[in-house]
Amino acid sequence: MRKTPRLRPIRSAAASRATNFTVQTNFVIQLADIHKIYRTGEVDVHAVRGVSLDIAPGEFVAIMGSSGSGKSTLMNMIGCLDRPTNGSYFLDGLDVSTLDRDARAKIRNDKIGFVFQGFNLLSRTTAQENVEMPMLYNHHRVSSTEQKERAAKSLELVGLADRADHKPNQLSGGQQQRVAIARALVNQPSLLLADEPTGNLDSQTSIEIMGVFQKLNDAGITIIMVTHELDVARYTKRMIILRDGKVLTDEKVADRLNAEVELKKLRQAQEAVKLA
Repeated sequence: MRKTPRLRPIRSAAASRATNFTVQTNFVIQLADIHKIYRTGEVDVHAVRGVSLDIAPGEFVAIMGSSGSGKSTLMNMIGCLDRPTNGSYFLDGLDVSTLDRDARAKIRNDKIGFVFQGFNLLSRTTAQENVEMPMLYNHHRVSSTEQKERAAKSLELVGLADRADHKPNQLSGGQQQRVAIARALVNQPSLLLADEPTGNLDSQTSIEIMGVFQKLNDAGITIIMVTHELDVARYTKRMIILRDGKVLTDEKVADRLNAEVELKKLRQAQEAVKLA
């Protein structure tokens, strides 16, 4: 059987710089003419084509697009899991476009918190211990006492202070995602990245999780979320839609949903069904 060619990234000697681009320290993220090109066999695949955008502190942004639109590739570059073929990426005013693997790992640990669709919790450890985990890899030594205090505070922020000693199999899906969010917050990152955070959850639990994100955002945390669900994106403040690796639209969310209000409506509807 003939093997399918693997995609491999093309590395430029140095990431090109967009002309007339000025670094501004009042943005958490600045992307300037970002490109990502992979090579499969003799064919170049342009996953991201000239994306430029700025994200300010305290924004809550949804990145949407169909399969192959480039949203996951863009998220990987924003999360310093990969680097662009060409273009500039500044995080908190620092040029991370051409950093090597070790430097990107340090940036991820210091400045970025990740929330994934699959929770990725350690099954044999408690919620408290799962949340403490990122601090074990912190480049700035964190004492055992401070680890416990910061983990407890993070769990309190997501409403799970009373579940700190529970293991994942003793928690619901929504509670496990809250633990994952607390873990992402424990190193006090500049940016929280969420990749399909409600993908494994039912409708009510999804609204509850979006309520957690809204409260965190109201407290000043910058959040970028990849989602394919329009209803979920309507809880954010800004929606960026990608198509063929380019930004198709970048607009403020009109008629933004409030999770507390939507939960109240859902519970009222459930009660009405019971009484019918």
